[in-house]
Amino acid sequence: MTGSIDRAGCEWLQYDYDPALVAGDRPGSFTMWRYRDLLPVPDGPVRYPLPIGGTPLLPAPALRQAAGIPQLWIKDETRNPSASNKDRATALVIEDGLRRGLDTITTASTGNAAVATSFGAAAAGLRAVIFVSTGCQPEKLALMTEAGARVFQVPAGYAAAVDLSRAAAREFGWLDRNTGANPLTIEAKKTVAFEVWEQLGRRIPDAMIVPVGDGPTLVALDKGFAELVSCGLAERQPRLIGVQAERCQPLVKAWLGAPAGPAELDPAGTVADGIAVLRPAIGDAVLDAVGRSGGAMVAVSDSALLNAVATLAGRAGVGAEPAGAAALAGLESAVESGLTDRSETVVLLVTGREVKAAGPPADPSRVAVVEKLDEVEQALAVS
Repeated sequence: MTGSIDRAGCEWLQYDYDPALVAGDRPGSFTMWRYRDLLPVPDGPVRYPLPIGGTPLLPAPALRQAAGIPQLWIKDETRNPSASNKDRATALVIEDGLRRGLDTITTASTGNAAVATSFGAAAAGLRAVIFVSTGCQPEKLALMTEAGARVFQVPAGYAAAVDLSRAAAREFGWLDRNTGANPLTIEAKKTVAFEVWEQLGRRIPDAMIVPVGDGPTLVALDKGFAELVSCGLAERQPRLIGVQAERCQPLVKAWLGAPAGPAELDPAGTVADGIAVLRPAIGDAVLDAVGRSGGAMVAVSDSALLNAVATLAGRAGVGAEPAGAAALAGLESAVESGLTDRSETVVLLVTGREVKAAGPPADPSRVAVVEKLDEVEQALAVS
C-alpha cells in the first residue's frame, strides 16, 4: 500500500499496482482473503475466524428466460455468514482491530451491518456496541442481542445514530466500523468486483446493478474494477447503475438535479429499510462513480421491490430482503431507459436476505434508548 487519495470526499487507499497482485490460479472455493495483496493486511495469518466472500455468481436460467437477458447473472451475497455483503466490511475492520489489540467495535446501522458486526465480534472475541434508530426491525434487534451485542436506540434516527457511534469511537478508543467513515469498509467490499471478474472467466461485465443506501457498496465496486484496470488485468470498467426506493431516493434526485419532496425522503415509508438512508455517508462519491462509469441512478416502487423478492425466490432460488432485491427491481427500468441492453452481460448484486433470531425477542437488558454520549457511558458502566 502506497498511500491514499481523496475521491469526491471519500478516502481511497492506493497500492503499487501490478498483475501479480491477483493470483493467477483458477480458484475452486475461495474467500476474500485471496486478494489480500490488494488489501491493507500486513504479513502473517488472518485472525478473523469466519469464512468471508467467495460467494457464487449464479446464471439463474429461469430468470434469464423471464427477463429476456441471456447473459444475466446474480452475485449472491446472501451466502456470507450473516446473510449480507456487510460481512466483508466487518471482517476487514475486525482483522485490523485484532492486530491493533482493540477490544470493542462500534457501528451504526439500519440493520444488516449491525447484525454482521454483532456476529463477527462474537466470533472474534470482541465487544460490539451498536447504534440504531428506534425504528429498527425487532427481528434484527433480537439477532444483535442474541450475538451478545449491546444495542443503543437513538430516537432522532439513523443519521443521529451514526454521529453518536462515531463520537463514542473517538471518545472511548473503540474500533469504528461505520460504513463509509472507515476506508476499510470500501476496501473489503471491492473484493466483490474481483470475484465477479474471476467468475466471469476474467472478463468485465457490461453493467452491474447495485442497491444504494449510504453508498460504499457501489463506490467499492468502482474501486475494485478500477484496480483491475490499474493492474493491467482489464481494459475497462462496467457501467454502474444504482437503485434506491422511490420513497427514500436522495441520490436519485441529486443525480437528476431535481428537488426531492417529503414523500421521496421518508425512510419509514419504504419496505427497503436497508437502503432507506436520508444522509448517504459518501453520496458525492456515488454520484461521481456512476457518472464516470456511464451509468445512472434509478428509483423503484415498493411493489417492484416486493415483486423482485418473489421473483428471485421463484425463478432463481435466492432468498432476499426488499433492499437486497433492489437490483432486480431496477433491471427493467435500466433496460427500458437504455442504460443496458438485453444482449449485454449484466450482473445483479443481491446484497442480503431476511434472517430471524431462533430464540426469544431482543434481550431488554441489552437494549437502551439514548440521545447523548454520557448516557451511553453511564449505561455501559452499570451493565
